[in-house]
Amino acid sequence: MRRSAILLAAACSLALAGCQSAGGLRGETSQQKAREAAEIHTELGQQYLQRGELQTALQKLLLAEKYDDDYAPAHTVLGVLYERIHDYPKAEQEYKRAYALEPTKGDANNNLGAFLCRMGKVDEALPYFKRAVADPFYHTPDAAFTNAGTCLLKVGRLQPALEEFQRALALNPKNPDALYQTAVVLHKQGDDFHARAFVQRFDALGLASPDVLRLGYEIETKLGDQEAARSYARRLRDQFPDSEQARSLPSGSSP
Repeated sequence: MRRSAILLAAACSLALAGCQSAGGLRGETSQQKAREAAEIHTELGQQYLQRGELQTALQKLLLAEKYDDDYAPAHTVLGVLYERIHDYPKAEQEYKRAYALEPTKGDANNNLGAFLCRMGKVDEALPYFKRAVADPFYHTPDAAFTNAGTCLLKVGRLQPALEEFQRALALNPKNPDALYQTAVVLHKQGDDFHARAFVQRFDALGLASPDVLRLGYEIETKLGDQEAARSYARRLRDQFPDSEQARSLPSGSSP
């Protein structure tokens, strides 16, 4: 009898453990499904956002948050959307929510820092870029260095900005933004000889933009190479005829 009682107690104990385990699994499965739903709706929201279907994008992203409010990418994309429609308080709230969920992640820090910089909050923004590059698993630290430099450049801090761009280029020598901004800083500092090299490096990437072509024109004009200056002016007018940069070129700057 005693042995039977012991076996029965053991059986009950195992049964309870099994029930608790199953309950835990059910909870985990429910959370996993909620996270998967949030991921799907965030991806859909991002796709609609890229297509310019903002209302549908907003619906998908709010649904993603409803499924799993702790899914940081949903808050990030919502931040992008609210910024697109100029609802900056909500955008900041979403970027900060994403950061609060992933305070050591490079993406969350870089995104929040870049937003704050765009809002003119330079001193508030800079620490987030430092935290971004401190993440050893962050895949694009050169982007954070570039954003930090751009932020510093906005307030005229040329040398610190140049140092950030140099850090970016040390990690990724083909970072187009860092190449262009380095040329900008050197041009502002009067070092057009070295600025020219960074415009040429940008050009070698096979990219083109009105800003870079106009900068190339200004640099070559300063250096006295009229043929090179005319070449930049011609390319600017041919490739971006309706741009402000093309319209502001002096008459006669290209044949």
